This record gives sequence, structure tokens and C-alpha cells, in this order.
Amino acid sequence: MVAATTGELRSLQLRTLRLIELACTERPAGKSVIASTGSNNTAQACAMTERAVELGADAVLSVAPYYNRPNRRGLIRHYAQIAKAAGKPVMVYNVPARTGIDMPNDLLGELAQIEHIDYVKQANNANLAPLDGLGLYAGNDDIFARTLELGGCGGVLVASQVAGPLMRRMADEPDRRAEIDARLRPLYRALSVTTNPIPIKAALNLPGHRVGGLRLSLAEADEAETEVIRTALIECGLSR
Repeated sequence: MVAATTGELRSLQLRTLRLIELACTERPAGKSVIASTGSNNTAQACAMTERAVELGADAVLSVAPYYNRPNRRGLIRHYAQIAKAAGKPVMVYNVPARTGIDMPNDLLGELAQIEHIDYVKQANNANLAPLDGLGLYAGNDDIFARTLELGGCGGVLVASQVAGPLMRRMADEPDRRAEIDARLRPLYRALSVTTNPIPIKAALNLPGHRVGGLRLSLAEADEAETEVIRTALIECGLSR
């Protein structure tokens, strides 16, 4: 996944396409690139989608139109245009906490009838459920285990940046899924101590990964927030 929320898409502006290009050029053999190309402006979302596919993206993530908060008819027309522009798999992204609009499961089922609308990244925990015609991905860390239990495809997550091998084991070792999920709960909570991606950048910088700071209007974690994150990393066995 390239240039989504954790990648500070809204602050990248024109550099987004360059980042997608680099990801497609440098990806290891056999790996796929999903490019985040969503916008509340349908024409802009379509243009970004077309260009990302030209650069080599295998699929696109398209968030529900934030701020505009379109009605059902507008949402269907919006995603129909994006799917046409993509010509490749589209993952719709339902994240009402950021967009101010929720796409209920009956609407997602209707979107699934559009060619190339193949997946949903679900970040409304209350809506988590299997959907005919849509592969299900967890959009929040704390529902990853439940998503796998429901037969979902996986997750587009935050905690995986620091706990990737453990979270992979949740998929590969279902008998240990609940145990690993319980172990990582303190991390999930700590990464919500303030707005993402502030905590995950702090969590990566603490062990020395040097992922840098944030672009305004986001500001770095303060001392209290950093201590919460540090404590959780130690509690989960991810740092000393």
C-alpha cells in the first residue's frame, strides 16, 4: 500500500505520483502495489487512478469522498467512474471517523456489482461482516483477528509497521491468532493515543528506524504520548 493515511497522502500533493512510481519500480518480484488515489473530487480521483495504473500499480485504494459527504446516488456514480478509470481492482475505503460519511453494508453490496470494485477496507468496526462480491480487509488493527476469522483477505494496518512478523503469524497460525492478538492489544491502544500517523512514526523512530518527522498540520508526539508508545512496545516485546 502506497500513499495512504499512514503515508500522509493529504500532505504529499504532487509528490504522490512520484512515490507511486518509485514503489512500482523498486518492488520485489512477485509483490503487488496498491496505490491510494482517492479524493472527494471525482475527476481528480479518476485522473490520479489512471496515472497510478500507467505507472504500474496493480490496484488502487479509494476513500469515500470526505467533506462533501455525497448521498447514495453520488457515491455509486463516484465509484463507477473510478472503477472505469482504473480498469484494475479497486478497494473502496470506509473510514467514517475521517470522512464524516459511513458506507453501510447494503451500499457496499451494491458497489460490489460494479466491475472492478473488488475489495473493501473496512474501518468501521460496527460494519465488519462478510460481503458477497467483495474481499474484506481490516482497516483497524483491533479488528484484524476478527476479519481473519470471518474469512477476510487480511488487513491494511498501522501496527504491522512495527509488528509485521507477529501479525503475519496471526494469518498463518490460526490456532495462535487469539493469543497473538491479545499480546498486541497494548500496542493497538498506544497507536491510538493521538492521531495516526503521529504515534506510528514515534514507534518507528524510538528503536532507531529513522522514518523522520511529519508534515504540517500534523505535529510530532509529545513526551507523554511518546512514553505511552514506548511502554507498549516494551510490554509487547517489541523493544527493550
